[in-house]
Amino acid sequence: MEKNDQKVHDIEQVVDKQKINYRGVKAMPYIIGNETFEKLGTIGTSSNMVVYLTTVFNMNSASATTLINVFTGTTNLTPLIGAFLSDTYFGRYKTLGFASISSFTGMFVLTLTAAISKLHPPHCGTEDTGHCIGPTTLQLAFLLCGFAFLIVGAGGIRPCNLAFGADQFNPNTEAGKRGINSFFNWYYFTFTFAMMVSVTLIVYVQSDINWAIGLAIPTFLMFLSCATYFMGSRIYVKVKPEGSPLGRVVQVFVAAKKKRRLKIPENPHLSLFNYRPKDSINASLPYTDQFRFLDKAAIINPEDGINPDGSAVDPWRLCGMQQVEEVKCLMRVIPIWASGIIYYTAIVQMHTYVVLQALQSDRRLGGSSFEVPAASYIVFAMLGLTFWIPIYDRLIVPTLRKFTGKEGGISLLQRMGIGIVLSITTMLVSAAVEVRRRNYALTRPTLGIANSGGAISSMPGLWLTPQLLLAGLAEAFDSIGQIEFYYKQFPENMRSIAGSFFFCTMAGANYLSGFLVSLIHRVTANSPTGNWLPDDLNKGRLDYFYYLFAALGILNFGYFLLCARWYRYKGTGGVSIELANESTPTEKHIV
Repeated sequence: MEKNDQKVHDIEQVVDKQKINYRGVKAMPYIIGNETFEKLGTIGTSSNMVVYLTTVFNMNSASATTLINVFTGTTNLTPLIGAFLSDTYFGRYKTLGFASISSFTGMFVLTLTAAISKLHPPHCGTEDTGHCIGPTTLQLAFLLCGFAFLIVGAGGIRPCNLAFGADQFNPNTEAGKRGINSFFNWYYFTFTFAMMVSVTLIVYVQSDINWAIGLAIPTFLMFLSCATYFMGSRIYVKVKPEGSPLGRVVQVFVAAKKKRRLKIPENPHLSLFNYRPKDSINASLPYTDQFRFLDKAAIINPEDGINPDGSAVDPWRLCGMQQVEEVKCLMRVIPIWASGIIYYTAIVQMHTYVVLQALQSDRRLGGSSFEVPAASYIVFAMLGLTFWIPIYDRLIVPTLRKFTGKEGGISLLQRMGIGIVLSITTMLVSAAVEVRRRNYALTRPTLGIANSGGAISSMPGLWLTPQLLLAGLAEAFDSIGQIEFYYKQFPENMRSIAGSFFFCTMAGANYLSGFLVSLIHRVTANSPTGNWLPDDLNKGRLDYFYYLFAALGILNFGYFLLCARWYRYKGTGGVSIELANESTPTEKHIV
């Protein structure tokens, strides 16, 4: 009788799944539009905020830089909180809607600080340098209020946008699987396109025309982001949150610790507690023999009570094998995630020291007197990524798919490994170009003195293009690969947290890069070779700095290969578990 009831329930679950109206392609314009307008509105403003604080709020460079570093670091960490709230309480649709409104409010507040004279200090001319009036407590509080709204917005948008977009595709069909793969590529494409427009056109309006207009434009774009998102509300697939996923993770560790002295049975996949809730959105996972100490959380003791529905009376003492396997998924991802931090430190240098190289290079365009702004050279990295993604997605992946039979042409770990190799190559090329730039400055006529006090090399700035294009290709492989990897390898009820992991990678890489720069400054200050990173690059050895990151990259690649060889993709390489208390799981539960 119980088996018949189970079959009926399974049929009902399948029918419910068929009723879900997946409109992946139709929903994409709204979701991608929301993301594009949001990035157009916030990235340009964030990248130019140091200039705003020093010129409009009359802050000194140290205070402005510190404030922006705290702001940037916080915006990269708050996605973890937003992901937790989304997966636990609100769901991705509500979280994204609230976060978009919060970002719009933050941009509106920043626009007011520029448009209303009482909300910022009086203008300080160049002749008044050193005697400028700083912001009042009220003015600074109003500014920080705008930052707070932007941080809240970033905390909700960054982890949820990717997962919400992937929710619109049916993961049980070939078309749906290919749609998800394509969505990740095009998501990063629009992300990069928005960055290119933001750091050029919007920054130009803000710096050279008017700050009030320059901030009003991204505020309006943020309004369009909100409007675009809510316009698609009727066709979205909205996945219901399943409860605290992190709480379930902690339960496994606590239960395993309480039973640490017990011995694991010989056939754990047959004898351990195998209950799983019938309404779980997580896919059924086979038993794996990695992290076997966690299996102890599923050992049944005489004192462990079982409810009539088959669940444990105390989930902090007894956990199901499926719950344990979900935690193992997380444990397997962490070593791969750590390799991403080292990889991204190389990419960070392409946004910092390349600008300093450009300042001491010949930036004249052709034979004219026009000089390309040093910061604009970063656009070449974005161009490399922007042009490569459509080629890769539409030409290379379909070709590779015919030979490998894999949805993405190659595996995600293979894609990430290629990105790491390209980042190492980027550092080697950067070092070679720096040797050429420095030799030109020391052996040939120079073109004047840069703001750093060093001579401007006669080497054309376009020599910096190859390393930037390589950096863009590295991001196209590794960064996009990481985002898709986290999404697919995390349990389904933790996909918003998966979306925040890449931003944690960026935060870790920025902190590590800052630490290494400070360390190298101190260590090489009194070395025979001299300071590697002085203000005047001609007196330093920036090429050694790049070689150091290349060496770290090689070590990291070796570490990554070991992790990749050891890694088991979710749902593979294990023994199937008979789930007596489970029905056929549905991928998505709709509200």
